[in-house]
Amino acid sequence: MSLHPQCRRCPRLVEFLGQVRTDYPNYHAAPVAPFGDADARLLIVGLAPGMHGANATGRPFTGDHAGILLYQTLYDFGFSNQPIASSRQDGLRLRDCRITNAVKCLPPQNKPVGSEINTCNSYLREELGNLPEKSLVIGLGSIAHQAIVKALGLRQKSFPFSHGEEHELSDRLRLIDSYHCSRYNTQTRRLTPAMFQQIFRRAREALDAV
Repeated sequence: MSLHPQCRRCPRLVEFLGQVRTDYPNYHAAPVAPFGDADARLLIVGLAPGMHGANATGRPFTGDHAGILLYQTLYDFGFSNQPIASSRQDGLRLRDCRITNAVKCLPPQNKPVGSEINTCNSYLREELGNLPEKSLVIGLGSIAHQAIVKALGLRQKSFPFSHGEEHELSDRLRLIDSYHCSRYNTQTRRLTPAMFQQIFRRAREALDAV
């Protein structure tokens, strides 16, 4: 089941996005589709679109604080052609990399509820199923991590979230956990650029070794 641009499966999110469209008529304010290389072996899973980032631009992590560190890091490790993401018309191209979110629509206070995460999980399940053999997933934060585990039908207790932890999810798929590159995490230095770079260094090395 591919993501429909006018998906209305979550009533609370539909109502909230209607208000956002009224307040910000130039914003995308709709489900945000995955972005990147259709044949990528690296899938990055975030939480949900940010109000003035992906929800505004219509592209994951584009135009907000979290995207600054993410796209710079992707560029540093050869996963993109430029280090800055500002709009869908900025010429950015990802290489062997694709970005999505556990929840495709902007939630109030950037906090989706469990039913919304579960409803959107079918889209993530399809995205994970379309990855080629020996692919790698980076889960940004515990909610994204849990959504990945759920989408694959695995037991949460068998795969606890921890920054830097690697999980063999199957014989074809590995997961690396990272703290989310949110403004809060970077400003409090719960996540430093060096910590984030180490996650992607490991991803680059793993993919290059296949």
